[in-house]
Amino acid sequence: MSTGELLSVDPQELNFPFELKKQICCSMRLTNKTDNHVAFKVKTTNPKKYCVRPNTGVVLPHSTCDVIVTMQAQKEAPPNMQCKDKFLLQSAVASPGASPKDITPELFNKESGNQVEEFKLKVNYVAPKRPPSPVREGSEEGSSPRASISDNGTINTTDSTTVPRVYNESHENSSETRALISKLTDEKNSAIQQSKRLQQELELLRRQGNKTSGGIPFIYVLLIGILSILLGYFLK
Repeated sequence: MSTGELLSVDPQELNFPFELKKQICCSMRLTNKTDNHVAFKVKTTNPKKYCVRPNTGVVLPHSTCDVIVTMQAQKEAPPNMQCKDKFLLQSAVASPGASPKDITPELFNKESGNQVEEFKLKVNYVAPKRPPSPVREGSEEGSSPRASISDNGTINTTDSTTVPRVYNESHENSSETRALISKLTDEKNSAIQQSKRLQQELELLRRQGNKTSGGIPFIYVLLIGILSILLGYFLK
């Protein structure tokens, strides 16, 4: 940062990330260190090549102003990427309440007795910043090893570690699956309880039949057979 009595300029040089056939912008910040209104004007040795916005203006007391310098698209690069262009920043004390339309060339004329400061800025071409190249998976330390599924249903990683296949928990633990399991469990418990009641009733009937006729009626034998089939189905 360059510091004068009126304005401080940051940066001291204009660095453009040069690229062919592309407009490039660079900015500088002007800071008014005084209690006065300070007018400024920006000049360049190559006005057709650059566009300055604003090229003139007024910086309020203890305030800042950003100036944007745009370099027009260039068809060819200079030898050795060296640039001889320069900028000149002139500043002078303006009257209180002055606006950009009040700025005149006489304001920056030292011969008129005005307090005028001048600061020269050099232009540099620098290499543009490139985004980092993508890194292929597993090429750096700490990256996750690649995995492949073998024929035997295991997952093999590049570090020779074999881990069991992990199924989709969201599928196994879905609400529909839990509801179906709960329903089947309830039906099984109900069948078991009903089977026990039927066994008790058949046992009672068998005892009564032994007392009355000395044997078990055919209908009882049939019910016992059906009960055994149902019980075997639900207990699978």
